[in-house]
Parts: sequence; structure tokens; C-alpha cells
Amino acid sequence: MTVAELINSSKETGFSFELLPPLKGNDIDRVFKNIDLLKEFNPLYINITSHRDEVVYKDLEKGLFERRVTRKRPGTVAVAASIQHKYGINVVPHIICSGFTKSETEYALIDLNFLGIHDVLLLRGDNSQTNRFFKPDEQGNDYAIDLIHQVNEQNQGKFLDGTLMDAFETPFSYGVAGYPEKHEEAPNMDSDLYWLKQKIDAGAEYIVTQMFFDNSKYFEFVDKCRAMDIKVPIVPGLKPITLKNQMNVLPKIFHVDIPEACAKEIRKCKDDVAVKQVGVEWCIQQAKELMDHKVPILHFYTMMATQSTRKVAEAIY
Repeated sequence: MTVAELINSSKETGFSFELLPPLKGNDIDRVFKNIDLLKEFNPLYINITSHRDEVVYKDLEKGLFERRVTRKRPGTVAVAASIQHKYGINVVPHIICSGFTKSETEYALIDLNFLGIHDVLLLRGDNSQTNRFFKPDEQGNDYAIDLIHQVNEQNQGKFLDGTLMDAFETPFSYGVAGYPEKHEEAPNMDSDLYWLKQKIDAGAEYIVTQMFFDNSKYFEFVDKCRAMDIKVPIVPGLKPITLKNQMNVLPKIFHVDIPEACAKEIRKCKDDVAVKQVGVEWCIQQAKELMDHKVPILHFYTMMATQSTRKVAEAIY
């Protein structure tokens, strides 16, 4: 079954989570240890993030710099295949525009199809560290909607060089991202929802939201989507706060608000051990309310802080 089918057929609120490929130099066992902490909660699927190459400048003598391109993490395809092979759990690798050419995307999809992985999450991706605003690769897709069109073409057996092949026996099924607090670059929420609707109409089968800490924003987002005739499942994304500095980091990077009631409790904490407890308790409250509203699945952004995610899961499943 595809992830979309699993979500739609789940009779109770399911569980899923996202993992980062390990930093280069580390092996897959670190990923496996994180999965082992959470597998007893029967995840419907595991998301695997994707990361672009980054340009770094090495300081040389006499005021000169050397430009180097580096990738900090191994490929998402290899990590996803390793997980699915070991655990038999559906994996959903991220396919992103940022930092990838259309040709690289095509071959990633060819590899995934060869490995029997047919679920993906299609995203524009983040800016590079050297650009203030998003700049697509010259030979890449500009936006997630363009990525969708490429996947749709490839599902039909149409490749970039004009070659026609038999359509994939199992076409790719894909989800997209949604932003309860608006994407940072959208001029307004209505415009953001307009493009989300385009992605659904083009074939996206479910939406996974950016993390949020105020459930009312998720409920309002769902209502607005339904008013626009967006009928696919909308999976809420949660993250237990684990560090005090995330009070500033998360709003800056992910453009989300942390409710004052939560922020007030975190300010009282003397160390990150206490912060983790507050983060777990807040996330449990969020999860229970969402489950009361019969959400199809809860998706956790672990950022490899799987111990906190495990504590939340123990309390709600």
C-alpha cells in the first residue's frame, strides 16, 4: 500500500516520523538506533530528509579564499533503501528542487523505482546558506509544482531526453508540504493556499504540515483548505522542544510562533533537562487534542531527538 492509502485506511490516529541522514563519517547504525527507539509504535512510514550541496570558502593566505562544494550528509536514496530493507516499513524520501538538476532528480527517481520505493515527498527545499532568497539550479525545477510535473511525466514513461519507456509498473505516489502559519515567502495566506491547491489538483495525495505549536492554527488551516475544496488528508507535524535556544532558533528557521504559555514555562527552566520535560508535556497536550479531533496520523519531526518523541508516543499510543 502507498502511504496515501495507509493514511486513508487507518482507523485510528497513526504514527510517523522524520529522520535526517547521518552526517558524513557516521554509519547507518546511528539511524537504526533511532528507529529502534520508535518502531514499537508501528510507524506507518518514515520520512527521510534530503539536503543540497553547500558552497564553503576556505580562508587562504594573503586574503584569498578557495571555493569548495561540500555535502554534509549521504544520499537520501541509499538511507531510505537501507531502512526499508531492514524494517519493511514504508519510507518516504524527500525529493527537492533546491540544489538538484532535473537530470539528477530523474535518476534519483529511476533508482528509487529500481529499489521498490514508490512514495516520495516533493518539496522546493531551503535556500542555500549563501543566498538570502531561494535560487533554483539553472537546470533544475523552480518550485514544487514543477517537480510534480516532472514526476507525473516520469510516471507516464516520459524522460527528459525525449525517450519513451513503458510507464512504471508502480507509479510514484507523493505528498507535499503545507504551512499553517504561511510559507515565509508567500505574500499572504490566500496566495499560499492557491499554490497548495494547484499541487493537489496536479496529483499530490496528502499534505504534511510544517511543525506548529498552537493547534488552533492547524485547525484554521484545515478549515481554509476544505473551503478551497482541498479534500486530501492533512497530516499535522509536531516537534517536542528539547533545547532552550530553540525558543529563538525554531521561529527564525521555520517561521513558526511558540505560544506564550509554552514559552513562559520554558523560561522557568534552569537547564535543558527541564526544557525537554516541558517540551514533551506540551507536545503530549497537542497530540491528545489532535487525536480527539480524529486526525488521520501524527507526524513527528525528531531532528534525531528520538528520546523525546518516544516519551510523547508512550503517553498517547
